[in-house]
Amino acid sequence: MNKQNSALLSVISNSALIVIKLLAGILMHSVSVISEAIHSSIDLIASLIAFLSIRVAVKPADEDHPFGHSKYENISGFVEAILIFFAAIFIIYEAVRRIVMGTFVENLGTGIIVMLFASFVNAVVSYFLFKVSKKEDSIALKADAMHLLTDVFTSLGVTIGLVVIKITKLGILDPIIAIFVALLIIKASIGLTKEALKDLTDTSLPEKEVKEIENIIKSNFEIISFHKLRTRKSGPRREIDVHLRVDKDYSIVEAHELSHKVSKQIVDKFPDSHVIIHIEPEEKK
Repeated sequence: MNKQNSALLSVISNSALIVIKLLAGILMHSVSVISEAIHSSIDLIASLIAFLSIRVAVKPADEDHPFGHSKYENISGFVEAILIFFAAIFIIYEAVRRIVMGTFVENLGTGIIVMLFASFVNAVVSYFLFKVSKKEDSIALKADAMHLLTDVFTSLGVTIGLVVIKITKLGILDPIIAIFVALLIIKASIGLTKEALKDLTDTSLPEKEVKEIENIIKSNFEIISFHKLRTRKSGPRREIDVHLRVDKDYSIVEAHELSHKVSKQIVDKFPDSHVIIHIEPEEKK
């Protein structure tokens, strides 16, 4: 299954869970279950954004976007993170309001079953999205998968809380659980924001990857030295720019062949990379 179909699967699963959770939360008068429905609603919006951004990101380069459309995936991840944050703030507001005004919860058995079902569905879809996002190196799908994984743990947290409420009869625990869920959501949104902004601000590739690129360059005995190695990531694509110094007596043909060889070595190691190599003459010492 490709990236677009995977994103569509997330849209479908989130839509179904929203309806189930919302109905259960209203029947139970439970702010924690309703907060989970809100969480899934934000996940649905995030899934739609991921789906649309991936459709745009795979488009080839054109006159207005000579470097392609890959960064649309990074924008998607950033927008998703912001949406999740505001959803958490709303949940906290509603929970505090319930604490002040008083609360009661009923039909706890229904809520427990719904939350367990939601956890199972999200766990399966999240696992699948993580697998595809790793294969396709898609930050949009990874963000979507992380949202769903957060949903798994928050749903399980709500389930445990409902069980405790059923045993203790303490309805005040319901909004307290909702606040705990919201704090977990805020933590996830901060992590996603950092990751999305890292690529949007053209941060260098991870140190480990830069080291691997350097080792590839050094493995070619024709290269005397190199400098101005610049790297960044745009969506799933790595962009690498480096200046190589070779013997000044190298012909243009030899220099071109060396450039092509090194470029191929890097792309073999990091598929979907755009490599630019500048050849400079230097005296052998």
